[in-house]
Amino acid sequence: SKMVAEYTGMKCQPHKAIVGANAFQHESGIHQDGMIKDKSTYEIMTPESIGLMRGESQSGAGIVLGKHSGRNAVGTRLRELGYDLNMDKLNAVFKRFKEVAEKKKGGLDDDDLESLVSDQAGSVNELWRVTGLQTTTGLSGIPTATVKMMGPDALERYISATGTGPVDAVYKAIDQIMGVSVVLESYSMNSVNEGIEALASTRVVIVPTIDGPHDSAVMDAQTSQLREKKFSGSGSDTDIITSSARAYVSALNKLLTWKIRRMANEAEEADTTGTKGAVAVEGEPPSVVVS
Repeated sequence: SKMVAEYTGMKCQPHKAIVGANAFQHESGIHQDGMIKDKSTYEIMTPESIGLMRGESQSGAGIVLGKHSGRNAVGTRLRELGYDLNMDKLNAVFKRFKEVAEKKKGGLDDDDLESLVSDQAGSVNELWRVTGLQTTTGLSGIPTATVKMMGPDALERYISATGTGPVDAVYKAIDQIMGVSVVLESYSMNSVNEGIEALASTRVVIVPTIDGPHDSAVMDAQTSQLREKKFSGSGSDTDIITSSARAYVSALNKLLTWKIRRMANEAEEADTTGTKGAVAVEGEPPSVVVS
């Protein structure tokens, strides 16, 4: 087939039977599940029989992870990559996988999957999440962002803000909705792979404003001096603005979760009586409850 294509100058169509690039590829969820269990389910001949060595790539079954892939195929590939996730984490990664796969043509490769796992690592204690995002920018005009978020009370809030750029505008809108005051200490973005539809991976580091509502001063064990605790977050998406927003919200969620835990610990330490705020009832004798 390659010799004929070379001599005639005509490329072989990808969907051509046996010799086409997609001949031994499987993207349908049902096909992938069957191939993982038994390769002879949908292949009456092996690719090795025509000189195509598939090896261990694509789970050794020609699996292309795309929008039609099922949870079993995604979970199998993650285990092969060394990620043994529990069902809750797998469901979170799979939900995010479906969202990205709907936008990205050609399927997701291993680097994309690993980026999604890192992205979902910050959603364990997800107090706030972005449910809507729209930005406008250009050479003329002021960069503006409208952000919609859902909070712990399951209510959606939205607000518009302006900034020096679209990302700055988005971050200012998020700050106003969540009611936080932080300093963006570090911001970095990398392309997970090549191409116009490459997945963007963003990482941010934030520090709460000193004497602000979410001051995070802690004692340094080495210097015995107070320092501000830093919080990092990461996010991935085919859209760089959405990726940036997810990373920022991930870091803010870590800050708020840490602040809640700290307040709870301080309340327990302040309760020196061991009664946890219990009030004695006049005229009633004290009683002991054994649990």
